Amino acid sequence: MSVPQLPTALELGGLTVATPVVLAPMAGITNAAYRRLCAEQGAGLYVCEMITSRGLVERDETTLKMLVFDERETVRSVQLYGTDPRYVAKAAEILCAEYGVAHVDLNFGCPVPKVTRKGGGGALPWKRGLLAEILEAAVAATAPYGVPVTIKTRKGLDEDHLTYLDAGRIAQETGVAAIALHGRTVAQAYSGEADWESIAELVDHVSIPVLGNGDIWEAGDAVRMVTETGAAGVVVGRGCLGRPWLFRDLAAAFSGGPSSPALPSLGEVRTMMRRHAELLCEHMGEERGCKEFRKHVTWYLKGFRAGGSLRHSLALVDSLAALDRLLEELDGDEPFPESALGTPRGRQGSPRSRVVIPEGWLDDADGRGMHVREDALEVTGG
Repeated sequence: MSVPQLPTALELGGLTVATPVVLAPMAGITNAAYRRLCAEQGAGLYVCEMITSRGLVERDETTLKMLVFDERETVRSVQLYGTDPRYVAKAAEILCAEYGVAHVDLNFGCPVPKVTRKGGGGALPWKRGLLAEILEAAVAATAPYGVPVTIKTRKGLDEDHLTYLDAGRIAQETGVAAIALHGRTVAQAYSGEADWESIAELVDHVSIPVLGNGDIWEAGDAVRMVTETGAAGVVVGRGCLGRPWLFRDLAAAFSGGPSSPALPSLGEVRTMMRRHAELLCEHMGEERGCKEFRKHVTWYLKGFRAGGSLRHSLALVDSLAALDRLLEELDGDEPFPESALGTPRGRQGSPRSRVVIPEGWLDDADGRGMHVREDALEVTGG
């Protein structure tokens, strides 16, 4: 049996991504500093933290502060959250006209209850007609600028209310350039295992590129996903937390290199930690940058023998000078812990007994012309 050839690039409309790898937007994580850090490791598409359409249209201060790009970020990519076609279209136009964005992704996968209870995120694809209206509006708004629109979604609300095949069909019919599928339902959130078979089924169902998402912890996982599903590329989220070099490994794997590359020593991880903190400070100022860095310490040191008191001190670091002193206490010769390979990183949680959605949401599977309340709130990715 022949082994399918791995894709070496990703075509999104008129945009070519040199490596078929996309960094998933994650709230509080994929800011300009982290995107720069990952991009220094390997080619790919690095997506800004998700922003709300209404927040952008109304020039909400918090939303605008999230729309910061690194000076070397030549391909700007942003994910929008929205439930109203008018807001989504206007926000997409602003991104293209005022921010020089080269790619707009729309989030229909967020499982957070404060989002789904209003019909947004992973709940919205149940309303097939409303989904079509939003996509039609977004594609029309970005078309004059030649900017492709993609979407990210989940399998559905739960196993009894699946929507991904319809979402793929609608995306294709409305001119969307690609669809990314997280192989979990909203009810699963981040628990359990991702269903890669659903990704393969979607690949067979549509002609536009399908990107696979879910349980990509190592470069070998990405190769296996693409090989098993026929996906055009992968979207990586939690797997890169504390491991930005994963994009180096992914770039190497998709160019024919080893899918199990050499592991970094703690000394090399230490260097990466310092670079991350440095970039955060450049973009945010030293005080805030160090505070932002604290959340990453546990991810970087997962599996290493670093003592509890040192970890605690690193999680309270308030200056680069203090960080340098603490990093020197790490044993640079300690090898990477193999026990940390292939294991979940970041949030997992438990499956939900029910998905929080608006009352009567399931009664109508169309929703065309309806008005779903859209707040300028900060939400996470899917």
